[in-house]
Amino acid sequence: MPTKRQKNVWMSEINDIIRGACGGFLFGIPLLYTMEVWWIGSLAKPQLMMMAIALMFVVVYLLNQIEGFRKRRYSWLAYQTLMDTVEAIAIGLACSTFVLLLLRELTPETSLKESLGKIIFESVPFALGVALANQLLGDTENSNAEGQTTDGVNSTTKNKGDELHATFADLGATLIGATVIAFNIAPTDEIPMLAAAASPPWQLAMIATSLLISYGIVFQAGFSDQQKRKEQKGIFQRPSSETLVSYLVSLLAGAFMLWFFQKLSFSDPWTMWLDHTLILGLPATIGGAAGRLAI
Repeated sequence: MPTKRQKNVWMSEINDIIRGACGGFLFGIPLLYTMEVWWIGSLAKPQLMMMAIALMFVVVYLLNQIEGFRKRRYSWLAYQTLMDTVEAIAIGLACSTFVLLLLRELTPETSLKESLGKIIFESVPFALGVALANQLLGDTENSNAEGQTTDGVNSTTKNKGDELHATFADLGATLIGATVIAFNIAPTDEIPMLAAAASPPWQLAMIATSLLISYGIVFQAGFSDQQKRKEQKGIFQRPSSETLVSYLVSLLAGAFMLWFFQKLSFSDPWTMWLDHTLILGLPATIGGAAGRLAI
């Protein structure tokens, strides 16, 4: 029977992996919506793939020397840093493979060479995001002691705050974050291309993935004080309801951007609005989650 110490070790490992994966999504999701990267990967020769892996290993190793995705300090040429580099690349490969499958850019009909090329080239920004996970939005757990002197004053002020104000602050942060991430993706031809290949089961999978990643970034990855986040006042301030409402706001932001860039019009059928918005909803939701952490 596992001891409490062993359980804590496993929980810490799981949280580290979640933090790394979320950092990968924050950093790598825009390039996953870029067809030029798909083409480069599908046409890449084995020598170029190996070179990409080697360069990725060197860069991720150097980034891990700065901080990495775990909550500890690193030393030059440390064995643990090498292991974390391998793990970061593995997380990047797994995440990019999952999203490429979700976007139907990898199918059973895709050749092995083309699949490997796409996965390797798309995993580069993911692996960089994993290595930069603690720096992307900051891990404030170690700075809690420093901020404890002001927590009493802040908590008193927050308790007196209006729930409606807190709710609007979260919604505004979600809109800003969703716009920042999705604004460069909305006008591209990738959205209608991906939407055309998305059947209802894959659309449901897209919804579930968006919700899980959003929840992981805000409440599980350890980018900020999660306990404070769960205790924050507001109308929808429970983790499940906040995640759901923020997802709906991100979808609305995505739909507006698609209309703004004339990718959708009011004469289009509602099914077209739905599939285009769900495709853009994934990066918009990731941006919205990052925006909520920034406030």
